Amino acid sequence: MKAATALLSLVLAAGAADARPIKWARAGDALTLDPHSQNEGPTHNLLQQIYEPLIIRDHRGRLLPTLATSWKITRDPNVWEFKLRQGVTFHNGNPFTADDVVFSFERALQPTSDMKGILTSIDKVIRIDDHTVHIRTKGPNPILPDYLTTVYMMDKEWSEANNTVTVEDYKAKKDNYAVRHSNGTGPYMLVSREQDVRTVLRLYDKYWGKGQVPLGIEEITYTVIKADATRVAALVSGDVDFVQDVPVQDIAQLEKTSGLRLTQGPENRSIFLGMDVGSADLKTDSIEGKNPLADKRVRQAINMVIDRAAIRRAVMRNQSAPSGMVIGPLVNGYSKELGAPPALSVDKAKSLMAAAGYPSGFSITFHCPNDRYVADEAICQAVTSMLARIGIKANLVAQSKAKHFPLIQKAETEFFLLGWGVPTYDSDYVFNFLHHTRAGRFGSWNATRYSNAEVDRMIESLSSEIDIAKRNATIARIWKVVQDETIYVALHDQLLVHAMKRDLDIPVSPDNVVHMKFIAPKK
Repeated sequence: MKAATALLSLVLAAGAADARPIKWARAGDALTLDPHSQNEGPTHNLLQQIYEPLIIRDHRGRLLPTLATSWKITRDPNVWEFKLRQGVTFHNGNPFTADDVVFSFERALQPTSDMKGILTSIDKVIRIDDHTVHIRTKGPNPILPDYLTTVYMMDKEWSEANNTVTVEDYKAKKDNYAVRHSNGTGPYMLVSREQDVRTVLRLYDKYWGKGQVPLGIEEITYTVIKADATRVAALVSGDVDFVQDVPVQDIAQLEKTSGLRLTQGPENRSIFLGMDVGSADLKTDSIEGKNPLADKRVRQAINMVIDRAAIRRAVMRNQSAPSGMVIGPLVNGYSKELGAPPALSVDKAKSLMAAAGYPSGFSITFHCPNDRYVADEAICQAVTSMLARIGIKANLVAQSKAKHFPLIQKAETEFFLLGWGVPTYDSDYVFNFLHHTRAGRFGSWNATRYSNAEVDRMIESLSSEIDIAKRNATIARIWKVVQDETIYVALHDQLLVHAMKRDLDIPVSPDNVVHMKFIAPKK
């Protein structure tokens, strides 16, 4: 044991001594630096370098102590106790204490916070002493720690001094000081930021994790290169060191390129179509006074005319797993039966359209991001062609995620592409955001306008059900209802590939978050 500890110490020391800068490229930028504003993948990816939650997940999905060193349910089943790491400072030198934890959770629960949907079960966060907090839930919640991996801790004093106590209102474009400035406890501190161009981070010399994690990266230059070909060319030429989410069309060539390493794996993220099923009329369709998407037969027709196998083969170059659910196999509640893609049948789809009263179809606006998911715009183009087979003319509007996501959050789109990751590995997370009626902490990404009181009741019961068998049975019932309603049309789960210089070894994690503090460049 002593020998193993000594060896680990040598590895960590070597990693710190041999630290190198890294030039990291992606197609899209973080939407904001406000840590509670946007629950979005690339935003989390950048924020995880600067800020820290109480608990994180490693690249295998395991929970790891971070700003909390331990946690347990107290004698009161509605109260969790978290012991906080001592000796931690924010980048401005302020000590991290329980006051910051209470402040951060209260901030994350504000109406303009996109994190409130993660914290639906929380009633109150209570300071016990400088390094102990209690989190009181509305009912017993045995999986609360799973929900805390993306709730970042902020410096209460810094936030108050910089008038950033209130979370940015991203939908209304009302920002604050935290949008472009930061002060976290994480391994890297902000040096400079030019939105949608470049962000530079530098290793924080008083980071609490020194000697515990490799810290093999001393400086991060995060560069946005939207064009696939340009991004890949930058890697091959040496202008960047690491490309996250390699374009599928370039994988084979990069595998043959000397001096590069590729890593790959499944992402815990599903890509799907959503549609407005709740409005009485649609603004952008060709049918006056009616909403064709409100008819389940139309939604079923759309579901069975999508050729997922063709998308996998021609668009994704086999880097996807076709699916019938908006969750993947890693998520509690996944069903092989419901997750099987529906059979492709253009004839049946046409019959359903005719039965619904739309034998000639209709036109509608189709919103799609072009810098967020693997081959997102190409997927939408393929879907557009498939919908045309049943007379649906989808007028494609492909734009940056910075323009696309507000449409969904404000429910101002009627047909759209979206992807959803599940950091909790539990269906409850998906239900809270995508299926529950928009109300309070719930339904903030439910642009479908779907509303079902019984489904809402079942969703809300999940956060306080301690009988796992009963809880899983409720999850199964919810999935049965929403799958039958065909609110969303699942396409596939993403498979990811990262490409990097040979001295780097950055694994693909299920949440597609890269923790640079764990990277130790090879000699």
